[in-house]
Amino acid sequence: MTKLKDLKAKWSEDPEFRAEYDALEEEFTLAAAMIEARMRASMTQEQIAKAMGTTQAAIARLESGRVPPSTRTLQRFAAATGTKLRILFEPDADNRTDHPS
Repeated sequence: MTKLKDLKAKWSEDPEFRAEYDALEEEFTLAAAMIEARMRASMTQEQIAKAMGTTQAAIARLESGRVPPSTRTLQRFAAATGTKLRILFEPDADNRTDHPS
């Protein structure tokens, strides 16, 4: 059976795939962070949903990266998983713009 990371490595060699993946990197990163937080909390999607007052399907959509969550939803997810939400702005080396002070 082929592992996901092996497929990703193979597909990453394709410039068209790489460009599309890079365009969605933030969504993938957020989804992965949410899944990681849930796993560290040893909780199921159903348990997270109950703690947030929503449905398991809603949590699945959030973790898929297809639905951009609001900051409020992220705060509720963090509370449900016993984590702290931190939003960080980092310099983008590819799009660096010098702005006058």
